[in-house]
Amino acid sequence: MRVLHVLDHSIPLHSGYTFRTLALLREQRRLGWETFHLTSPKHSVPCAEEEIVDGWHFYRSDPVRAQALPGFAELTLMRDLQARLATVAQAVRPDVIHTHSPVLNAIPALRVGRDLGIPVVYEVRAFWEDAAVDHGTTTEGSLRYRMTRRLETYALRRAAHVFTICEGLRGDIVARGIPPRRVTVIPNAVDPETFGPGGERDSDLQAELGLNGATVVGFVGSFYAYEGLDILLDALPRLIAARPDVRVMLVGGGPQEAALKLQAHALGLAEKVVFVGRVPHAHVQAYYDLIDVLAYPRRSMRLTELVTPLKPLEAMAQGRMLVASDVGGHRELIRHGVTGQLFRAGDPSALTEAILQLLGRRAEWQLIRSAARRFVEQERNWSHAAAKYVEPFRALRRVEKATA
Repeated sequence: MRVLHVLDHSIPLHSGYTFRTLALLREQRRLGWETFHLTSPKHSVPCAEEEIVDGWHFYRSDPVRAQALPGFAELTLMRDLQARLATVAQAVRPDVIHTHSPVLNAIPALRVGRDLGIPVVYEVRAFWEDAAVDHGTTTEGSLRYRMTRRLETYALRRAAHVFTICEGLRGDIVARGIPPRRVTVIPNAVDPETFGPGGERDSDLQAELGLNGATVVGFVGSFYAYEGLDILLDALPRLIAARPDVRVMLVGGGPQEAALKLQAHALGLAEKVVFVGRVPHAHVQAYYDLIDVLAYPRRSMRLTELVTPLKPLEAMAQGRMLVASDVGGHRELIRHGVTGQLFRAGDPSALTEAILQLLGRRAEWQLIRSAARRFVEQERNWSHAAAKYVEPFRALRRVEKATA
């Protein structure tokens, strides 16, 4: 089986998107498939037409060209990607084109697949219109939102098979009229062997960050609005009133970083919040080891209700203690009181109570860690997840041979 993947972006950029991609590529190769990889014009790292990164060969597209009028950038991107994909597909002659979100990749892939007679499968990781709402470029129900949603539905109906990452998205896809038999969930997962229990604290790093003797509530990731980190800071005064030793450590960066720093100052708690900034991926583990409780206070919106994140799974694989808002994406992953603690989304008081309850249950932490690790090993490992590709791909081959 020769599979050509069409991707929004890839390594050397680090994101949940790129980490999921690498895991899926490794598993498809373990199945004996040949994989080829093309990134869209949105891959923002300067690069050649072809390059090898960490042993993986990527075909690249020219970067996005600036456009003055709204919508023209997307049209130009799709046109350029279609031309580049046609060239690559003719060179590698895949059995299947496997295109991944956003829909800006799916439309060019469907056109190339139609022209060259290659079946196209579409993997939905999130809906483009919902991501646009979070980024502030549109609002739910706007004309642009509705048009983008129609474009997404158009692509879903024309794909030979649809894959997605969770049951929330699957339900939304089926509700658009896509037959359930044509939609398969390949859930977010981890490779348990690469995630061992947390290590010893780096005492020098702990002292450098001013965290000696502190109970640390932490977050590691990108600072987007939907992550709800402002809710965590709003909870901090109550937390400190009950537990003066509590400190918040935020590792990473993103669009909300400046606003969060202003919020910490406005609350008079700037000295209680440690903004580490972005750190190299190889060094992240040392910061995880300083955290007592990981917090995932995502806000409730379509994006978070439908989409399951990767970070809580990685935390559970390491036996980390975590609290998370009760949005749909978290409820698919976390059993309240068993593998983690859930709280009412958007409510700083509920978050405070959840953290305090977890800190008060230290005698039970080993049981929670074991349950979380067992869930990952048995239900959310990449080998188990990627095995679900096999039957849909085989069915496409059978159809292809029957029509040849």
